[in-house]
Amino acid sequence: MLQSLLIFILAAFLEVGGGYLVWLWLKENKSFLLGLGGLIALGLYGIVATWQAQDFGRVYAAYGGIFIVFSILWAMKFDSFKPDIWDILGGGLALLGICIMMYMPRE
Repeated sequence: MLQSLLIFILAAFLEVGGGYLVWLWLKENKSFLLGLGGLIALGLYGIVATWQAQDFGRVYAAYGGIFIVFSILWAMKFDSFKPDIWDILGGGLALLGICIMMYMPRE
């Protein structure tokens, strides 16, 4: 389970960080090199996600919840975002959903 969580965190860093760099390049007129770095990070995200032991559907569905929480944390750190109670509650519910999908015993 710990290995799976670490893979999710690395994938989230690449996905959200890569997307953020592309955002800076295209929306805030920053350097093309930032955009290129973002595109590379997004490509690496696609590779890292394949390291999960579960099948594609479950991994990508659960990753959606990780993306929600990581996006909130990223925006707090790099974009001065201040989440309200509904952001926090939604993120918490997403994490609960991830745990149910990925780690509950199956037959």
